[in-house]
Amino acid sequence: MFYFLLPTLMSYNILLLAAAVIPAFFLMVKVYRSDRLERESPAILLSLVKAGILSSLIALVLERVLSMLLNVTIADKKVYQALLYFVVVAFSEEGAKYFMLRRTTWESREFNCQYDGVVYAVFVSLGFALWENISYVMHYGISTAIIRAVTAIPGHTCFGVFMGIFYGIARKLANQGKQDKEKLYQVLAVLIPALLHGAYDYIASIESGTWFFVGFIALMFVFSYVLIVRSARQDRYI
Repeated sequence: MFYFLLPTLMSYNILLLAAAVIPAFFLMVKVYRSDRLERESPAILLSLVKAGILSSLIALVLERVLSMLLNVTIADKKVYQALLYFVVVAFSEEGAKYFMLRRTTWESREFNCQYDGVVYAVFVSLGFALWENISYVMHYGISTAIIRAVTAIPGHTCFGVFMGIFYGIARKLANQGKQDKEKLYQVLAVLIPALLHGAYDYIASIESGTWFFVGFIALMFVFSYVLIVRSARQDRYI
């Protein structure tokens, strides 16, 4: 009986895996092909995906620790939710992504164009989302894959776009010796994605806020798409 069911189970798991991977892969290709000045090597792109996967594990540990602290210190429900979404989850995840992004690319010789910052940050974010998506889909099934394909995956991409915009500017300012401005943009590279991430999670938690959530995602995705197109067209060597 077990051997009879095995091919079916394997086919179903492959389908789930494909559903988890394809949306992230599609967006990676879109961002990569938008790089018109000088495209990055497969080696650094692969290292960025690995960095994103590792950042998801770092974020998981941070979230567990900070959540436990939050549980024993905050009693008010509204304050708890705000801190959970905007601080514990958002800054743990976006901070972990940025840590791995900088560690992997800041001193790279390939980081010679401003748009590279967008490519790097998006690949790290999608590496994060890819691993997270596989975990969710394997636990909860194909319906979860469909929902996350139009919410979480584009969401992480948008966070990566905003992170990459500021990260690329920071690298340009560093090359120009403008250290004060560089530090500001490095802070913005974490702060802005974290605020967007916190808003995303907070709105998603509101029971009656479904359409508001859909509108928020759509607006963020359209704005991110415009940023990708404009940044790619205006790309310069730094």
